[in-house]
Amino acid sequence: MDRPRAVFRSHREIALMRRAGLVVWEALHVAGQIIRPGISTGEINAAIERVFQQHQAIPLFKGVVLGVPGQQPFPAVCCTSINEEVVHGIPGPRQLQEGDILSLDTGCKLDGWCGDAAVTYPAGRIAPEVQRLVEVTKATLDLAICLMGQKKFWSQVAAEMAEFVRSHGFSVVEAFVGHGIGRHMHEEPQVPNFVSPVWRRSGDFPIRPGLVIAIEPMVNMGTKKVRPKPDHWTQVTADGKPSAHFEHTVAMTEWGPYVLTGPPGQPLDELFLSPKMEEKE
Repeated sequence: MDRPRAVFRSHREIALMRRAGLVVWEALHVAGQIIRPGISTGEINAAIERVFQQHQAIPLFKGVVLGVPGQQPFPAVCCTSINEEVVHGIPGPRQLQEGDILSLDTGCKLDGWCGDAAVTYPAGRIAPEVQRLVEVTKATLDLAICLMGQKKFWSQVAAEMAEFVRSHGFSVVEAFVGHGIGRHMHEEPQVPNFVSPVWRRSGDFPIRPGLVIAIEPMVNMGTKKVRPKPDHWTQVTADGKPSAHFEHTVAMTEWGPYVLTGPPGQPLDELFLSPKMEEKE
């Protein structure tokens, strides 16, 4: 079986993707400032949509169709998944309650280039074991980004991610994985947070400068298994226990990993956001 062909981006293309990534970061940051008990997921969606409108960015999620029988086009600019909801939760009138966690996932296209990221936020004070789940999931993403600068193949990174999660008593969701990203939100290769024998033989890919991927560990407190809700979008844990989700769009460069959906002021911003980089082909 042929291995997936990742597209390796130029410095100029990475610079353009960083601009899209900064809009995604701003949208998630703005949302994070208003998340509290009593706010509805619909209000959060509206806040993110306003950020995209201010930057004339195109929402990546709104109108997406996956071809699942009975599934309608996704109606919002972000996914709002609460507690046992793993991913693809639909914003609406539901209000956050004290102790909830909200996995917030969004993306946009700016000047033809995409950015995609997710954060799990607490609503007020959360239970210690849920706090640990959130911290381990974020640490899993941080570990993967760090290892990109040390490993030669993604399988080496994914194996350490899975072991890190298991060592803390949690499970990695295997029904959903990360992805390549560029002109489109979902591109080759698939970017799992675990390693299976089949994928290692046919799906592994090298980590080298120009690679841009969306890394997104989803970690469950209990079983790794998920099931869909009747809306055909929202996926929940099979045992009803909480799940957390973090994601960044990350470019590999000659100088190390570059988090394109991270906050402004990263060391590589000075290089990639300079006017000279914008002029390069």
